[in-house]
Amino acid sequence: MDAKRLVGMIIGLACFGSVKSEACTRCVYLGPEGRVLVARSMDWMEDPGTNLYCFPRGVERDGAAGPRSLKWTSKYGSLVGSFYEVAGVDGMNEKGLVANTLYLVESDYGADSTRPTLSIAAWTQYVLDNFATVAEAVEALRDEPFTIVAPILPNGSPAQGHLAIVDPSGDSAIFEYVKGKLVVHHGREFQVMTNSPTFDQQLALNEYWKEIGGEAMLPGTSRAADRFIRASFYIDAVPKTGDAGRALAALFGIVRNTSVPMGITSPGRPNIASMVWRTAYDLKDRTLNFDSAVSPSIFWVPLSAMDFDPAAPVKRLTLSGGRTFAGDASSGFQPAEPFPFLPGKPD
Repeated sequence: MDAKRLVGMIIGLACFGSVKSEACTRCVYLGPEGRVLVARSMDWMEDPGTNLYCFPRGVERDGAAGPRSLKWTSKYGSLVGSFYEVAGVDGMNEKGLVANTLYLVESDYGADSTRPTLSIAAWTQYVLDNFATVAEAVEALRDEPFTIVAPILPNGSPAQGHLAIVDPSGDSAIFEYVKGKLVVHHGREFQVMTNSPTFDQQLALNEYWKEIGGEAMLPGTSRAADRFIRASFYIDAVPKTGDAGRALAALFGIVRNTSVPMGITSPGRPNIASMVWRTAYDLKDRTLNFDSAVSPSIFWVPLSAMDFDPAAPVKRLTLSGGRTFAGDASSGFQPAEPFPFLPGKPD
């Protein structure tokens, strides 16, 4: 089969086979002077009640997936966004490693009765707790040291996702479970991730559109494949700068371009959902920027203002219920119990 025919088939799948795709987008900005930022949108069918948590080093963890659950103690403190208060889907650790989990309906985590088990709700946190760099995470995870268990989310949706990580060097990796096996894409060039189809097909689609040229035409729908192409074009096209403010403005411009406006629905695609919030992390300055769909301004949290000492309490910045902040919100964190991971039952 020739390349053009293959791409044509992939385009057909992207257009008609992604009914259950969620509309999240992740993209990495690689600027001069070590300026690395990553942004993601959380587009979901409803408000998942996200709050921000500051976790110190030394937290004892359990993978919440039955009697073989993986157990570990966090090596690094982290700032994490919760999802329904049962999962971590977004965060940065004190070493500047950022992890973003996005929806992927094609996910198939397989079943292995010999490995330790890990609820997908704890996947993001496991990576932030244990690794300082992308290379370190890839080396440890590529041999599949655990089996992911994917329970049903509180809203009734299957917990199916793929994971993207980036570190302050600009190194990136994408982790997907396809047909029961882990597939890893590792390299600085993997700056963009959306949802369906699987990442290898997204890359093929993007190569096709590079031939057309983004200045001539870009696909403009809310489908994951179209958002991947737009984000890929713009992340290369925007001027690169070492200035933190201008870099952040450029990156927010891209992720807003690929977000689905509030209230938009797609006939025949009920799970293409509107934007709830966006995050943008500056990995050089170790800062989280948070952009809510219902707030006119962003707020930020410098990790330098957080206490990650093992003796420090877990703290929460409450955002659920429509609460929001402006400017530096680090003083708004209050002591709280950590959210429990959504338990999964292994096969």
